[in-house]
Order: sequence, then C-alpha cells, then structure tokens
Amino acid sequence: MPGAHPALTACRLAGMELRNRFAVAPMTRVSATEDGRATPEMAAYYAAFAEGGFGLLITEGTYTDTAFGQGYLHQPGITDEAQAAAWRPVVERAHAAGARVVLQLMHAGALAQGNRFRDRAAGPSAVRPLGEQLTKYRGSGRWPVPMEMTRRQIAEAVSGFAAAAVRARDAGFDGVEIHAANGYLLDQFLTPYTNLRTDGYGGGVEGRLRLVREVTAEVRDAAGPGLTVGVRFSQGKINDPGWRWPGGDAEAEAVFTAAAGAGADYLHIAGGGRDWFPQGPTLPALARTVTGLPVIANGGLHRDAVARRVLDEGHADVLAVGTGALANPDLPRRVAAGEPRAPFDPRVLEPLATLDNARTHAPA
Repeated sequence: MPGAHPALTACRLAGMELRNRFAVAPMTRVSATEDGRATPEMAAYYAAFAEGGFGLLITEGTYTDTAFGQGYLHQPGITDEAQAAAWRPVVERAHAAGARVVLQLMHAGALAQGNRFRDRAAGPSAVRPLGEQLTKYRGSGRWPVPMEMTRRQIAEAVSGFAAAAVRARDAGFDGVEIHAANGYLLDQFLTPYTNLRTDGYGGGVEGRLRLVREVTAEVRDAAGPGLTVGVRFSQGKINDPGWRWPGGDAEAEAVFTAAAGAGADYLHIAGGGRDWFPQGPTLPALARTVTGLPVIANGGLHRDAVARRVLDEGHADVLAVGTGALANPDLPRRVAAGEPRAPFDPRVLEPLATLDNARTHAPA
C-alpha cells in the first residue's frame, strides 16, 4: 500500500500558507453577469472546492481593462470597483473554508471572441489566429484578423494588469496570477508566428519576452509586497495545442528567468511534463531549477501515480487540477480518506462551459 499522499502535506507557496498541495486550476466558466461581475453562483462554485479541502483556488481568467482585454461574453472582469466588490464574497467564502485564493489576470488579445467594449480584437501583429472560435464559450466561425497594437495600446494593456492587481489586493485576494499561457495576449507576443513585429517587442526571444517582463514588473510594483504574484506559462494554446517553443529547453529557461527576474513569486506551468516523464527533465522541474521559485504544475495530475511522483521527485511544489476537480470538488478529502474518485463527465462543459450546464450534469 502506498503511504500518505504527498499532496496532503501543508506548505508555504510564495508567502501563502497552504493546508495542502492541491490547487484548483483556472478554468473558464463564462457565468458572470453581462457587465463582468462575479455572481452568488460563482461564489458557491468556488466555495465548494474550498469546502472540499483544496488548499489553493486559482480563479478563471479575469479581464483587466475596458479596451481589448475581454475575451468572452459573460467573462468576469476586475476593471472597476463594482467588479472588484462582486469578487469579495468569493474570497470571503473561500477563506472561511480554509483555502487561499488567487485571481488570474487575463488579456485575450487576438483570441477575443466576445468583447463588449470593442468590435475588433488586437494583438501583437495582424495575423489571423489558427482554427475557429470556441463554441463552448459562445463563439462561432473563424477568428477575425486582429489589429496590430500600437505602443500606446501596449502601454494601456500593461497599466490594466497593474490596476487590476491593486483591485484584487483590495478585494482580499491572497495573490494574482498573470496569464501568459494558452495563446492569449502575452503568449501571442512570445510566439514567433503571431508576433511579426520589428520593434522592441518582436524579433528574438528577448524582444518577444519584453511584454511579459513589463507586465510582471508593473504588477509586482503596483501590488506591493503583501500580494503574491505568479505567472502562468504553457507551450500549447487553446487554438494550437501541439505548439512547442522552437528553442527547446534553452528558450524555456529564457522564459522562466525573465518572469523571475521581473519579480514573479511563483511560476505555474501548464503541460510540459513531456506527458509526464518519458524523457528528459519536465518543464516544471526546469522552471524550479533555473529560477529557484516555487512551481505549480498542471496537466493530468488527477492521476494518482503521476501526482505522487511529481511531488516526490521535486518536479513541482503544488498540483493544479482541472477536470479532476470539476468531477471531484472534494478531491483532497477523497484522497485523504482513500475513497474512489468520480470520472470526469465532459458534458459539464458542453454545449456551454457554464455553471448552469455543470449543475445539470453534476456528479451524484
């Protein structure tokens, strides 16, 4: 019989005291009000994970400005006091149940398919994104060609991240996580085929990393020392899941050290386990080694044998679980009690990834 699960041990993650190493991964649920306010249903949704024993909750991506940041209709935002106030019950219920909670800050860039402030998306270059919009988030058809962002628009985006971090701090969040993954704006700047710029934000990897550095530094400075600041990276994108950094591990090192040098307190690596262990170091392990920062790993970690090995071998400090958490909001309690886990039912995300749809297909 295996011993106690290593994820059940308490830890300190970048200034946050966690009762265990299980985190809820950020998952888009498009269930806020039309004007971007979190709802009582969202508070109950997040509270269920806290009450189920998760040590850390990372919210869905939350838009940061009233220009080009919003990606989806009914996505939550944190661009004004009304939106910030609507998040407070979410934080309070999570804290009351013993969890820490981090707000993920997101700018969709060229992958915006529902923005009530603008009728056109904007990104690093006027390059049509691959594939088609996501129907489960109310999109349809091909992605439109975005505008190429001006220097002023880039500066406005950076300021939006910083102001959002201050509102998150004042709303009671324990931290913020800068979304530089999955094909959204910061990842678009990192990616050669979506970033064709010839100014200081394009070209080689250092230029393409400039926006990540600027956003991280501005958020760190604005939020002050009391708020934890993380950065999430991935290679795959929502519209190009097979993409890999062309520079391999050397490029990965440049990415991770740029965020660390700009003031990140932790890194969150989605995927990058080389499908968990076939060859070479995993990207979470590489991030941990080259930066010395704590690392959250995400991707397939509802599988017990993989999760144990990730922690036992030092690949990461915390495990972020997505679909496994949707199927088992009380996953940490089930693990502690040795109880079986419910399988994930994909119908909770189809045809729309909303909380109303999830209730229809909730586990018994």
